Amino acid sequence: MQRRISAILTAAGESTRMGRSKPLLEWDGVPLVRFQIDSLLDAGAHEVVVVLGHESERVECHVSADYVRSVMNADYRHGKTTSVLRGILSADPDATDLVLLAVDQPRPSWVVKRVIESHIEKGALITSPRHEGRGGHPLVFSATLRGELESITDEGQGVREVFDVHRGEVNEVMFDDPIVRLDLNTPEEYNAARARYGV
Repeated sequence: MQRRISAILTAAGESTRMGRSKPLLEWDGVPLVRFQIDSLLDAGAHEVVVVLGHESERVECHVSADYVRSVMNADYRHGKTTSVLRGILSADPDATDLVLLAVDQPRPSWVVKRVIESHIEKGALITSPRHEGRGGHPLVFSATLRGELESITDEGQGVREVFDVHRGEVNEVMFDDPIVRLDLNTPEEYNAARARYGV
């Protein structure tokens, strides 16, 4: 079966702790949102749905590309789950699998590709990268779970609702590199990550 991988990149938050727009932070010589889009496409996604919110006009100019669509989440102030849900509802209805990643979780294409390839090879329902026993991102979901994903709420812990229901069926991909757990929330974390990874 021909796989159609739809990647959802959430980039709608207010970046309060960072103090400036995370999607526009420089990463490997380009805005972070651009790096993430290129990484997802290079890893095999057939489309990237970028969910915008805060400072959407500034971010959107870095989003235009083949196989990339931007959608607006007017409810972005109401939590991350609203952005994930907006992306899922906007993804290709014929997608066989959904990749979920946030803009502040920079992942080189080799990481994303390895997770996607394992997901396909194992015929997995859910695939999660792990480092030293702890889960990371991106997460990959079979589109057979789309109905459950479309029912997530902030009150019910968002995507974790679906993850926890199917925890026993999760395909875990082990990584030696802690980058699968990297989140950029503060200037200190951002500067430390750039120094560590030479970007």
